[in-house]
Amino acid sequence: MSGRPKRELVLSESEFEQLKALTMRRKTAQALALRARIVLACAEGADNKTVAAKLQLTQQTVSKWRSRFVADRVDGLLDAPRPGAPRTIDDTHVDAV
Repeated sequence: MSGRPKRELVLSESEFEQLKALTMRRKTAQALALRARIVLACAEGADNKTVAAKLQLTQQTVSKWRSRFVADRVDGLLDAPRPGAPRTIDDTHVDAV
């Protein structure tokens, strides 16, 4: 095994179900669904290089989302707030439209 050692990624049953649901739902943002697929593939025991080849991504992308999941669990897969002006329209108004 080459490279830095990775912390083991073990999913609870509820996390597995939640990630699987994110990959299956039609309304899930595709970026979030991809992140869930990355974590599920890593949880199967595959290394970052194998997951990257399987999902046609870079190893850096797989490493980023794997480490974020290990650190923050499912909440780590969500988009971080971006700098700039605060939103003027909240999610309830967006859903209404």
